[in-house]
Amino acid sequence: MPEAEGGRGAAMPRRTPATKDPTAVERANLLNMAKLSIKGLIESALSFGRTLDSDYPPLQQFFVVMEHCLKHGLKVRKSFLSYNKTIWGPLELVEKLYPEAEEIGASVRDLPGLKTPLGRARAWLRLALMQKKMADYLRCLIIQRDLLSEFYEYHALMMEEEGAVIVGLLVGLNVIDANLCVKGEDLDSQVGVIDFSMYLKNEEDIENERDVQIAAILDQKNYVEELNRQLNSTVSSLHSRVDSLEKSNTKLIEELAIAKNNIIKLQEENHQLRSENKLILMKTQQHLEVTKVDVETELQTYKHSRQGLDEMYNEARRQLRDESQLRQDVENELAVQVSMKHEIELAMKLLEKDIHEKQDTLIGLRQQLEEVKAINIEMYQKLQGSEDGLKEKNEIIARLEEKTNKITAAMRQLEQSDNDLLTQTRTIAMSLVKYASSDTQDQYKLVKDISF
Repeated sequence: MPEAEGGRGAAMPRRTPATKDPTAVERANLLNMAKLSIKGLIESALSFGRTLDSDYPPLQQFFVVMEHCLKHGLKVRKSFLSYNKTIWGPLELVEKLYPEAEEIGASVRDLPGLKTPLGRARAWLRLALMQKKMADYLRCLIIQRDLLSEFYEYHALMMEEEGAVIVGLLVGLNVIDANLCVKGEDLDSQVGVIDFSMYLKNEEDIENERDVQIAAILDQKNYVEELNRQLNSTVSSLHSRVDSLEKSNTKLIEELAIAKNNIIKLQEENHQLRSENKLILMKTQQHLEVTKVDVETELQTYKHSRQGLDEMYNEARRQLRDESQLRQDVENELAVQVSMKHEIELAMKLLEKDIHEKQDTLIGLRQQLEEVKAINIEMYQKLQGSEDGLKEKNEIIARLEEKTNKITAAMRQLEQSDNDLLTQTRTIAMSLVKYASSDTQDQYKLVKDISF
């Protein structure tokens, strides 16, 4: 029997199954697990109907599967004390390839409580899912295979076509809204184990799911029929609204045409007003030049014709001070000028009573002051009408101030002559006092007032 068996064995050669590459099998298994995990997560999330949180089991399994996919073929890095094998290195490389990923990398590094690179990588995956940018980030990573070769072996999942397929599947996760609390979660000590029971189902579970799906489909059918009835009623109401809106639209179109015509007319009027404004501005500039010459001549005449006493000089100096204040504050110019007018009139009345000999000079000065006031009022009115005129008037005012300073210098020279005149007047008055009689009391009083 042993010989026979041996002979039979020699007659029928054994067929050895073709050996497969274990790394290829691992990549295929991880790809299938990624497909199941992403598909189950999307289907459950859509049926769940609200934002997912960290405790959702399909979401937890998705992160575990992604962690295994990223760890496949990862090179071991030797450190001073131990060996290091983590996925944080390639994920951190995304910042250099994708500028928008700088924010997520900085956020992960700023998170308190993360002590290991694996914890940072897990936090990075959760933040990328919330941003709906995980597919974009990993696509930039797998394109640069020359850079990935520093972290992965040549047969790794991220270096082969399976990595590109998984990145394409991750695009479907953009329909999911996730609200994950990364700050308070312990990501360093979690153990990533794939729960295959979530993806393996028997026939009874499949039939129960089919019954549930059929019942849900019937409920959806009834809901759609009821919704269709409501939509038909809303469509009829919308038709009536559309008719009314079309009528109102025609009215609005007519009103719009009328408004456009009015706008065209207003634009023409605006153009005419601008041209008129330019003409007025030119006329005002010419008039200001003429007034400038008149003011200069009047100031020259005022400089040569000025005679006064101490009271007149003080009054004129107060007036110049008020004029400079009026030029600095244009809004209060009119009120200050009115007060100056009253003060000047009162001073002129007092001077007319006190000194009869210099009445002609005072009258001339008052007329000149009134003309200067009229010119200032006219300039103020024109300043309110045009801002350009205001700048030119400010230049005129500056020139007037320079001329006023010259006038004050001339007035100081006249003070000396006034003092001399005053002494002569007093001597004349004292001589008149000696020759005045007791019968002419009024003359004596007048001479006394002049002398003192």
